[in-house]
Amino acid sequence: MTNETQQQSNPIPKPNATRWLYLLLGAFALIIIGLSIWLISTKSNLRVLQEEKEEQKNSFQREVDSLIDSHNQTKIAYGSLADSLLAKDSVIQANAIEIKKLLNTEWEYYKIKKKLERLQLISQVYVRQMDSLYTVNRVLEEENVRIREEMNIERKRNVQLTKAKEELTDKVEMAAVFKTYNVSAEGIRQRGSRGETETDRVGRVERIKICFTLAHNSIIPAGTKNIYIRIAQPDNKILAKGRGDEYSFVYQGQTLQYSILKVIEYESGSDNEYCVYWDKRDTQDLQPGLYNIDIYEGDHIIGLVSLSLRK
Repeated sequence: MTNETQQQSNPIPKPNATRWLYLLLGAFALIIIGLSIWLISTKSNLRVLQEEKEEQKNSFQREVDSLIDSHNQTKIAYGSLADSLLAKDSVIQANAIEIKKLLNTEWEYYKIKKKLERLQLISQVYVRQMDSLYTVNRVLEEENVRIREEMNIERKRNVQLTKAKEELTDKVEMAAVFKTYNVSAEGIRQRGSRGETETDRVGRVERIKICFTLAHNSIIPAGTKNIYIRIAQPDNKILAKGRGDEYSFVYQGQTLQYSILKVIEYESGSDNEYCVYWDKRDTQDLQPGLYNIDIYEGDHIIGLVSLSLRK
């Protein structure tokens, strides 16, 4: 009774039900295996994608670094000329910094690629503009060199012309100076009706006679000329008629006292002979020794002579 009751409460499974159970378990196993394979494949693909992402980031980074290095080398090569494109340089540097920041903070391939292409384009424009500036600057430098050379040639020519003009002026000025010859000086003593006699005794000298001939000079115009004569005693004091301005003349900017003033009417057609006298005052004593006599006209000394008087 008991055994029959147990057999009725635990019925033996039918063959068809067992088969379906095994099939269901197999299906679950296949699903699990498939999911495992898919997860492994997905993980592998993600790793590959991550590696590709890192490689792309590194590639972009290398491109940016290479571009900036090339840009800096360009600036160094062109030197101070690069100062003309400081604004363009600032744009390039700012874009490079922005791309590096994107590479370090976020990953948007097409956005970064687009910005890198834009940076490359700006850099190419920068190089072309720098080349143009260099070409223009070189042309200007060559033009400046040519102009400087022409200016130097012209300056040398002007210096030569000025020198030639000065030499010609000097020659004309020298040619326009009176020339004297037969210049003589002697001490004179008056002998009443017997006239004057020459003496070299200082105590007997009453006058000093100076004679000279002005040579013909066609450059000097005829007319009134002032001839000044200075007689210097042995102590270099000038035998002047007085110390006032009326007894002075200007020679090369200096005011000098004169001993004799001879106003002549110069005739340019021939030589002209002249004799002038210096008269000693009654209260005046002369010194023995050498008297130096200079003849002036304008800013030139035109004659020299010496007179020796003894005791």
